Amino acid sequence: MRRHGVIEMATEGDVELELETETSGPERPPEKPRKHDSGAADLERVTDYAEEKEIQSSNLETAMSVIGDRRSREQKAKQEREKELAKVTIKKEDLELIMTEMEISRAAAERSLREHMGNVVEALIALTN
Repeated sequence: MRRHGVIEMATEGDVELELETETSGPERPPEKPRKHDSGAADLERVTDYAEEKEIQSSNLETAMSVIGDRRSREQKAKQEREKELAKVTIKKEDLELIMTEMEISRAAAERSLREHMGNVVEALIALTN
C-alpha cells in the first residue's frame, strides 16, 4: 500500500507485492489527447471532394470560347447601335433646351435626343421618368 509517498508492506493475510519503480528503456511522456485529428480528417475530405470535382480542360476551353463569342457579338451590336445613333440629326436648339431644363451634361442630352430620333418631347419624358 502506498501512503503519501511511503511504501508499506502488506500485513497478515495480505499478499506481498513488490512495486516496480523503474521502467525499462527511455521514458516516454504520457500521450496527449489528440483534439485536432478530426480537423485534419475533415480537411482531407474537402480536398478529396475538390479534386473529384475539377473541371476538365476541354470543358473550360469550350466555356471560355462561348463567353468570348458572346462578348464579341455584344460588342458588335453596341457598335452598330452607336453608328445608327450617330446618323440621327438633332437640332442645336433642342439640345440646349434639354441641357438647361433638365440640368444635364451636353453628352447626356445629346444621347437622349439621338435615342428618341430627335424628338424633344419623347426625350424629355424619358429623362423625367
